[in-house]
Amino acid sequence: MIRRAHASAPFIVLLPLALAACATQAIPPAPPAAPATLAPGTPPPPAETLLPKVPQPPERPVAPPSVTDPAIPLQRRIDAFVDYTAQTYGVDPAFIRTTLAQAQYQQKIIDAITRPAEAVKPWRDYRPIFMTDARIQGGVAFYNENRAALDRISAETGVPAEMIVAIIGVETHYGRITGNYRVIDALYTLAFWHPKRAPFFAGELAQLFALVKEEPQLDINGLKGSYAGAMGFGQFMPSSWRNWGKDGDGDGRRDLLTHKPDVFASIANYFVAHGWQRGGPVVARATRAADGVDFALGSLDPIYPLSGLAARGYRPQAGEPVGDGATLLSLDGEAGKEYWFGYRNFFVISRYNRSPMYSLAVYQLSQAIRNGAS
Repeated sequence: MIRRAHASAPFIVLLPLALAACATQAIPPAPPAAPATLAPGTPPPPAETLLPKVPQPPERPVAPPSVTDPAIPLQRRIDAFVDYTAQTYGVDPAFIRTTLAQAQYQQKIIDAITRPAEAVKPWRDYRPIFMTDARIQGGVAFYNENRAALDRISAETGVPAEMIVAIIGVETHYGRITGNYRVIDALYTLAFWHPKRAPFFAGELAQLFALVKEEPQLDINGLKGSYAGAMGFGQFMPSSWRNWGKDGDGDGRRDLLTHKPDVFASIANYFVAHGWQRGGPVVARATRAADGVDFALGSLDPIYPLSGLAARGYRPQAGEPVGDGATLLSLDGEAGKEYWFGYRNFFVISRYNRSPMYSLAVYQLSQAIRNGAS
């Protein structure tokens, strides 16, 4: 998964409706939540009523301007990158230089990451992309084939097995589409020829060298992934692999490319690190009262008490789960407007991809897989 940090768009009254960024596909990353906005005339909720945000890990390090400033000649930036990576991660400078000398600029990577966003899709069109019979049945088969390992990781972490399977299903269609770009080429190209996000991608290129130092079984020149440098069943970027990759079976390595116990443990660990609550609710279908007020919270953080949402005319439907705090989603569904409360665990799913529609699609796919596998 990529740490998405792109152009923002409102998502409650008007959601970011770009396609989810499965990093193996030619689809732009989904935008994050927009700053909080309210409909004209709507008073903001009192600051003292808001709940604490879900604690998050520190942001991943980015490369310094000496590496990423496009005004600096390319060779000087490469030299600065070698120094930065060697000093920060203790990687042999000669190895860095030799590897970069073999890396190749790929125009098609620039074309893929800078192409115009896909046509805006409402939820009624977005949901069917992932909620297909083939993807559901593929998830059921994948779960059944790997049930022992998945259930063990679920018991240890509290992350449901079907949620792990759904992430893999959405990201790589259960490992069948993991990307054919050389990772070194993707990150090299984006670090030095994509100024808009060069600090992030140069940081990830440095993390790739650090990862290979930690996992010597990896061939830095042979690694394949998405055009953005995401790898394996779960599409982990190098920093995600280093920070949250797990050895799922005690064999002394973290292989997120092909070794399923490590893949399962790493996806679950990513969720736990970002605040997953064992047994906690994810979403609830909500009802809007006739006099309900249109408003945009502008954040996926579940910091809005249900009492405040109720005061604006939104309540969970009968029989739906209730959490301590939520955010509000407004979606254009097949039968008209849909309202959803997103709880803490919904927010955690969104750390994989900042699009709320992505998160809801993953959740609904997980429920279909669970029902089919039970």
